[in-house]
Amino acid sequence: MLKKNDIYQTEIIDYTTEGSGVCKIDSFAVFVPSSAVGDKAEVKILKSAKNYAFGKVETILSPSPNRISPDCDIFNQCGGCTFRHITYQSELDFKQKRVYDALTRIGGIDGSLISEIIGADESDFYRNKAQLPVTVNSEGNVKVGFFAPRTHRVIALDDCQLQSRAFSPAINIFLEWANQNHISVYDEKIHSGILRHLYLRYAEKTDELMVCIVANANELRKEKQLVQMLSENLPNLKSIVLNTNTDKTNVITGKKCRTLYGDGYITDILCDMKFRISPLSFYQVNRTQAEKLYQKAAEFANLNKNETLLDMYCGTGTIGLTMANYVKNLIGVEIIPQAVEDAKNNAVLNEISNAEFICADAAQAAKILQKRNVKPDCIVLDPPRKGCESSLIDTISEMSPERIVYVSCDPATLARDIKLFSEKGYFVEKAVPVDLFPRTTHVETVVLMSTEN
Repeated sequence: MLKKNDIYQTEIIDYTTEGSGVCKIDSFAVFVPSSAVGDKAEVKILKSAKNYAFGKVETILSPSPNRISPDCDIFNQCGGCTFRHITYQSELDFKQKRVYDALTRIGGIDGSLISEIIGADESDFYRNKAQLPVTVNSEGNVKVGFFAPRTHRVIALDDCQLQSRAFSPAINIFLEWANQNHISVYDEKIHSGILRHLYLRYAEKTDELMVCIVANANELRKEKQLVQMLSENLPNLKSIVLNTNTDKTNVITGKKCRTLYGDGYITDILCDMKFRISPLSFYQVNRTQAEKLYQKAAEFANLNKNETLLDMYCGTGTIGLTMANYVKNLIGVEIIPQAVEDAKNNAVLNEISNAEFICADAAQAAKILQKRNVKPDCIVLDPPRKGCESSLIDTISEMSPERIVYVSCDPATLARDIKLFSEKGYFVEKAVPVDLFPRTTHVETVVLMSTEN
C-alpha cells in the first residue's frame, strides 16, 4: 500500500471519467486532479486505499505536449472547469474516447458506428445560465462565486471564463445594492439570512437578460431600489424575478416566483424558433452547440409528413418543436407541470398546431398512448443523467417505433440502455458525441437505433 505524503516520480497515462489524471505506482492506480496525459511529474500521495490512491502534482518534471497555462486565477479552486490546463483538442480527444469506450465496452456496439465528436467553435463565455451562491468574504462584503469541489464552501469570483459576458454588469450592480443596504446572506447551518443565489439567464440571439434573486424570503428590503439600479444600468434587461426558497435544502430554486420587472421571462431563438425561458424552464446552457445537437437529432430521425413523432422527456418542448414541421403529429411527454405549460406556450409562440403535450411520467404516458392506440414512427429520448427506467424501455419496444433517437448526457447510462434496447431488437445504426460543455468533463451523445432489416 502506498503511504500518505510519500512522493513518487511517475507519468500520467490516462484520465478518469471525472477528468483526473491517472498514473501507475507500484501497480496502484493513482488519481491526480489537474494533471495531463503525458505529464512526467512528482506526485504526492494524499490518500491511499487498498487498490488505489489519490495524489496531487508536487512538481512537473516534463510537461505534456497538451498542457497549457490556465487562464483563470481560481481554476484549481472553484471546480467549475476541469480542463483549463490542456488544449481544447486534447479535451475533445478525451470526450471522444470516453464515449467510444462506454458504447463499445458496455453497449457492445461496433466502434466504427461512432462518428467524430462535434466540437464547439468557442470554448469560452458560452454559458447562458449562471446560478451563483451568495457569500460574505473575510472583510464582511457580500460576494458571489462557485462552490469548491465536493463542498459548500464558496469561492468568490469577479469574472468567469465560462459565463456569458452579459452577466458581469448585473453581478456588479447586485453586489453594490446588497452591500450598500447590508442585506443579509443565507447561512444554511442555522437557516437564517436572506440572499441565497444570484441566478442569471441570457438569450444570446435576442440579447435579452434576466436577473433572478433566490431568497429565503417572500420579499426583499430595498426591493424597488434594486429594480431601479438594474433597469437604469442594463439596456438589455428584460426581466427581474424574485424566487422564494425557504426550505432547508440543497436545491437552488424554490417553486414560487414573483416578477419584479418585465414579463417574467426572456425569449431566445433556437433552430429558427422562438422559446420563452422563465426561471424554472429547462434550456440548454450552450445555445450554439444545442443547435448542432438538435440538427443532428433531426438528421438521425429522418422524418416525413406522414409520421408521428413522440418526444419523451420533452421538457419545454425544444427538441420536438424543432422537428414539428417535418411530421404529421408531435406528442411531447414531460412530468414537470410548468415545463409542459412552457412547451404549450412555445408551440403557440411558433404557430405550431400539430403538437400535443402530456404531463405524466414517461412510462405512464407511454402506456396512455398505448391505450389510445397511438403508434409513433419515431421516438426521441432525452432522459436525465440516470437514463431510462427498464420498464420504459419495455414499453417503448412494445410500441414498435421504426426509429429511436436517443440524446444522452451520460455515456455510461446511454451504453447500458443501448444494451437493453438491443435485447428488444433495436440496434445502433450510428452515434455521434457533441460537446455542449467545453472545459468540463460533460459530453452529449446522439444515437440512432432501429430494428435490423
